[in-house]
Amino acid sequence: MLSFIKKLLGGGPKTDYAALLQQGAMIIDVRTKEEYRGGHLPKSLNIPLDTLKQRLSGLEKDKCIIACCASGMRSGLAKRMLQSHGFKEVYNGGSWTNLKPFIK
Repeated sequence: MLSFIKKLLGGGPKTDYAALLQQGAMIIDVRTKEEYRGGHLPKSLNIPLDTLKQRLSGLEKDKCIIACCASGMRSGLAKRMLQSHGFKEVYNGGSWTNLKPFIK
């Protein structure tokens, strides 16, 4: 029960995004095309959340995916959608700006 509460409140182990990216993780930015044009991470793939379900067949289920958006809300929804469709390793990276320090 304690581990569930820690996970719920964000007190669990921190995700090493730098290591995931070095190992070939893909960043999917689920913001709108307009938001993405306003600024985004290099090599990120823009798949707006409202089109993600239709584009699942073009993604590799065994590839590590880090979803991001403006605040973490849409990327959290994207994470759950991907996992419910059999994607094995998916992370909610939160805001795309929070991932900037991990990009080399």
